[in-house]
Amino acid sequence: MRYFDSEKMAVEAHIPTERLAELREVIRQEFPRDEMMYELHLLRACMATRDGVLTLEEALRHEPAPRT
Repeated sequence: MRYFDSEKMAVEAHIPTERLAELREVIRQEFPRDEMMYELHLLRACMATRDGVLTLEEALRHEPAPRT
């Protein structure tokens, strides 16, 4: 079952397919058993990248960037 359309959001965010695969791996590590949380966080990362709130490099980090 799919909950969210993260692929569409990734296209809107101009995230290349291979980078989306990397992002999926990072987020899957955080939510290995919870499909809904995995998809939600993937969608939110794509939306934040699209909106300029987060860079793709920041999204690919395994730990959150410090806030200034």
